[in-house]
Amino acid sequence: MLMTQQWDSVDDYFTGLLAPADDALTGALRDSDAAGLPQIAVAANQGKLLHLLAQIQGARRVLEIGTLGGYSTIWLARALPADGSLITLEYSPEHAAVARGNLARAGLDKIAEVRVGPALDSLTALGAEHAAHPDPFDFVFIDADKGNNPHYLEWALKLTRPGSLIVLDNVVRGGAVADPTSEDPGVVGTREALRIMAEHPRLSATAVQTVGTKGYDGFALARVTA
Repeated sequence: MLMTQQWDSVDDYFTGLLAPADDALTGALRDSDAAGLPQIAVAANQGKLLHLLAQIQGARRVLEIGTLGGYSTIWLARALPADGSLITLEYSPEHAAVARGNLARAGLDKIAEVRVGPALDSLTALGAEHAAHPDPFDFVFIDADKGNNPHYLEWALKLTRPGSLIVLDNVVRGGAVADPTSEDPGVVGTREALRIMAEHPRLSATAVQTVGTKGYDGFALARVTA
């Protein structure tokens, strides 16, 4: 308990200093809570990290797999230039409606497009669009159902270019990611995605553990090399 209180205090300090909230971000969390969405959005300082990574990347096109209420979408979309675009994939029509409202309030509804349906179906459609008119994504954020992480990663590779970045969220699974005997679908899917990152000839990757307001967690970061 004392450790989690300390983690919260440090995150509060970092966030207040380096990633302060504004009306759009606060409203996105408020409306997500009011709609009964699960409280699993990224923390503010993690959202700022995504924002900075996309800016450092010079991203013009971003793909997000897993929208929820659009909180991370706002952080990512704000990193894009005026002619940039973001496509975010959300399974739930109810969640997508909340996200669209949050993006409109943030003034990002012309940049960010929410597509509704099973992500693998949406990715198949994106693949067809990409085949007809190649326009690769510069940055991909994967934060959806963890059992499908290997499939999402494979699609990310198809839809990106050399130099693109891929971020895979929630990889620690409370420490269970280190357990090769786990039968939890989220752990199995995450371990397989990490194995692909380690062995794929087109990827260079690492993973980092984190603590904070979201507890014990972490993310993997991969660069498409070829």
